[in-house]
Amino acid sequence: MSIKRKSVRMFGVAVFCLGAALAVMVSSSLAQSGEIDARADQLLHQMSDYLAGLKQFSVHTENSLEVLLNSGEKIQYDTPAELIMQRPDKLKAERTGDIVNQEFYYDGKTLTLYHKDSNYFASIEAPDTIDATIDFARDYLGVYAPGSDLIYKDAYAVLTESAVSASYVGESVVDGTRCHHLAFRNDEVDWQIWIEAGDKPLPRKFIVTSKWMTGAPQFTLVTREWNLSPKITENTFSFVPPKEATQIDFVVLNGAGASER
Repeated sequence: MSIKRKSVRMFGVAVFCLGAALAVMVSSSLAQSGEIDARADQLLHQMSDYLAGLKQFSVHTENSLEVLLNSGEKIQYDTPAELIMQRPDKLKAERTGDIVNQEFYYDGKTLTLYHKDSNYFASIEAPDTIDATIDFARDYLGVYAPGSDLIYKDAYAVLTESAVSASYVGESVVDGTRCHHLAFRNDEVDWQIWIEAGDKPLPRKFIVTSKWMTGAPQFTLVTREWNLSPKITENTFSFVPPKEATQIDFVVLNGAGASER
């Protein structure tokens, strides 16, 4: 056996042993199924309360979504996003990436979705709060915003609604920021969140694993460039159709409308 091959083999053994040791260390610190770790619960509550207390903010996120092909191969798509919001009734989001290229406007009265590639847009009367509009978009329009659970007024209640266990994994570092790493489970998904340590408990990373889907695909969100005092003008949340843009109608699910929310 050559020195190189022997070195590779020994390196592989070392990595395996290290991985096994870490697995034992982590599993011993996690809550057993059905347990809610008090520290994890408290930290998530603090994050939710802190975000709810922010009158306005903007954030850039790097998002990735895994898709399982019929062949069994797992493919990952990236979708960077920019979001700016002003509570309780203003929001603008822009997603540009591999599978979506759209802008989302909500001005307290109207919800508009603009698809930049096709130059099509659709507008509809919306509820009078961000939370209700997110629900309306999902339930009546089939418009999903991955990671939107984090921006509800009471994100804690939304995230833990069906939680069966919660664990404090330990301290971690995300993009140079020291964080608390938490892990939660419910019947449908496992999810993890990394919350900035210190007096600004901002979410820094969020992973959702669809554990009952073949291949357990994941959605991953990493936050960048938090701005807690963004520049907002009277036109920030208003949609102005680009030249030659075509207006179309939303396909409303179940024949429901905004007035039926």
